[in-house]
Amino acid sequence: MRSIFAKTLVFALTMFGGVASLPAAVPDFQTTSGRVERGQASWYGSFHHGRRTASGERFNKNAFTAAHRSLPFGTLVRVTCVRTGESVVVRINDRGPFKAGRIIDLSQATARAIGLKGVGEVSLAELYLPRLTSSWTDDAGV
Repeated sequence: MRSIFAKTLVFALTMFGGVASLPAAVPDFQTTSGRVERGQASWYGSFHHGRRTASGERFNKNAFTAAHRSLPFGTLVRVTCVRTGESVVVRINDRGPFKAGRIIDLSQATARAIGLKGVGEVSLAELYLPRLTSSWTDDAGV
């Protein structure tokens, strides 16, 4: 069942470019590699809305997406705000942050959902790492 859920979810994310409709709690996912990071996060919104991200898609401030320096595009990550304890799942679709000391840049919607105002401490847990192949359907596990 998990496999079908994961394949369907990743396919939908690939096709529709965001995770705005994804529930904050996704119990079927487990950390893939055990990789967890903790550090400072910031967010970006209106100024970048509609511009191209490093992945080539248009940035949507209302989608649950994020920028990370090294995770492959399409990776799903659970972001938890340390201060509030709130968490959401985001899809990596951009590169950054470019400010020293920060580990992730979140979309405006993501920041709001976890109660992040300005810069704050978060923890990241990698949930899904796409396979690197030549076909987007293979990446989605479909």
